[in-house]
Amino acid sequence: MRLSGRRIVITGAASGIGRATAELFAKEGAKVAALDLNLAGAEEVARAISGTAVAVDVSSEESVNQAIEKAGTAMGGIDGIVNSAGINFHGLIENTDFTQWQKVLAVNLNGTFLVCRAVLPWLRKADSATMVCVSSGAAVSPFVGNSAYATSKAGIVNFTRILAMEVAPKVRANVICPGITDTPMSRGMAKARDPSADTTSQFSSQLALKRKAQPEEIAAAILYLTSGESSFMTGSTLVVDGGRAFY
Repeated sequence: MRLSGRRIVITGAASGIGRATAELFAKEGAKVAALDLNLAGAEEVARAISGTAVAVDVSSEESVNQAIEKAGTAMGGIDGIVNSAGINFHGLIENTDFTQWQKVLAVNLNGTFLVCRAVLPWLRKADSATMVCVSSGAAVSPFVGNSAYATSKAGIVNFTRILAMEVAPKVRANVICPGITDTPMSRGMAKARDPSADTTSQFSSQLALKRKAQPEEIAAAILYLTSGESSFMTGSTLVVDGGRAFY
């Protein structure tokens, strides 16, 4: 029960890493507010973990402010945030429409900023407050056709470092860079790269561990950054990528 009594907001909680994190945090004793654009998905998760579901469009300042207010009021406060909401787009730079580029940055980078800014007044009232921003292994080791996504995720890394400077010592802020993980988004990305390829094994040759991560494995790393076990960490980047960055 490493999160006993903690009240945690998780964005992108309807599926993938966000959902696995919400489920794990509930098992570890936390109250969880599951935020997602997909309200039905968030409600499904919330029912399973006796949590709170709130609809949010992280690219909208008004939506974010309202969602954080609802979540904080429902839980009687907020002790931590996990920014897991994100989207991807595959395409060479010359084939990337500017509108699509803007959309990816609006959700991934602007969304992280908006959520962190909105939740800060709540976190400053809490003890041992934490912020975890989910970036990507693509921020460390990008690949062809991923310019918008990799750029947005690299931005999250430096944003979180500055965030950690500004909120210390009251609040800790760290960033995690997951590698290829078996989620609906990564399967969609694999199909975009090669519609005929096996999405389970497409990226395995690039990884030292020769397999994708499971969402639960990434959630365990997020738990570490949220729990007291990482109490002397802030402004850190934790890469959990199966060895892709060096392999």
